[in-house]
Amino acid sequence: MEDAQALLAATAHVAEEKVVEARKRLTAAIEKGKETWNNAREKAAAGAKAADQVIRDYPYQSIGVALGVGALIGFLLSRRN
Repeated sequence: MEDAQALLAATAHVAEEKVVEARKRLTAAIEKGKETWNNAREKAAAGAKAADQVIRDYPYQSIGVALGVGALIGFLLSRRN
């Protein structure tokens, strides 16, 4: 994104039609990328909070599930070798 913003700054003085159109598309893409990044970050934070709450509500069950998943992964990995 920094490179794209540097490109926009470097071409600010160019007034050719194709460059102006490319700058508009690039600016729109940067804004869409920022929006997508913010949405993903918000969803990740919400998921982490939800997982934290479930673990706090059911600590022993969470330990059991983690142990079971770890054992299953260990079993599957040991069979590959």
